[in-house]
Amino acid sequence: MVKNIWMKKLLSLFAIVFCFTLQSFKPGNPVPKSEREMATVNLSEKLNINSKAFILAIKGYEKLKQLGKLANQRYLTIADMSQASSDPRLYIIDMEKQELLMQTFVAHGRNSGLLFAKQFSNLVGSFQSSLGFYITGKPYQGKHGKSLILKGVETGINDNAEERAIVLHGADYANKGFVNQQGYLGRSLGCPAVPNHQVEAIIKAIQGASCLFVYAPNSDYLRDSKMIN
Repeated sequence: MVKNIWMKKLLSLFAIVFCFTLQSFKPGNPVPKSEREMATVNLSEKLNINSKAFILAIKGYEKLKQLGKLANQRYLTIADMSQASSDPRLYIIDMEKQELLMQTFVAHGRNSGLLFAKQFSNLVGSFQSSLGFYITGKPYQGKHGKSLILKGVETGINDNAEERAIVLHGADYANKGFVNQQGYLGRSLGCPAVPNHQVEAIIKAIQGASCLFVYAPNSDYLRDSKMIN
């Protein structure tokens, strides 16, 4: 008799715990984050960077680092295309000091949109920006002055960067003065164009195989990228 009473109590306790567990993981309830992800979110808040972009950028950065692709591991660059071009949406992060080296303007491709970049392409002649991860190459003198070669590492997403001549370069339409006049930055032929007065400093920091991540909350990219999935 006593044994049956204890069995009933144990079953009741199990039922309560089971129901509480189910309630905790109902759709819509927040899923507990790992300590590593929480640390990444905290750093993104410290640096005032979009946490969604930052978490994905760290994933790709770590993957490229593990593959031995990053000779320059000190800097991680994020171009956050979820923001308007009128915002300083290029972030260069010093990963050693865990602080921002620079935050500035960056233009998108002219066929990607006006104020916001909404369309993205890997096609030659599209004049759109391409999302995803790039590895920086060597600087060179081109028609836009000092420029930086970018190698797209995501097949079908940005791997036509070289054929499309997608490079980081300076532009007189990529600065605060242009925003004040027009309300948005000028647009490139697909390149991430930055302010002329900062291009030297940017290239000096991130040249030589560092990681650049061009982010937007684009469902196709978020689904298809092997760098973040």
